[in-house]
Amino acid sequence: MEATISRYFAIKQQQKELEEELAELRRILLAVYPEPCEIEIGDYRLKISQQEKKEFNEEHLLKAVEDPQIWRLMSKVDVAKINSLLKLGVIKEETLADTYTVKQTSYVQVSKK
Repeated sequence: MEATISRYFAIKQQQKELEEELAELRRILLAVYPEPCEIEIGDYRLKISQQEKKEFNEEHLLKAVEDPQIWRLMSKVDVAKINSLLKLGVIKEETLADTYTVKQTSYVQVSKK
């Protein structure tokens, strides 16, 4: 069992190092290509696009969603859960209009040709 725990620890360390390296490479790519683009370099295709990310304000959300049963479903401000409730029509987009800010994030995708 010690070998399993040791291996798990080692892999978690590698994962952390890889995530740090990926973050640094992403930062470099976005510094060189700050705007959305699609380019080919050697055997690789780089695509950078913009995505919107909603960041909800819990206080505004509570005021907008008065139904306690719905509020219980979203009480921990889980964006995925809120988006699901929107898709299902349980709550309306207009109800949430002033409860979040939209943050633009860059999406980096690298694929091999």
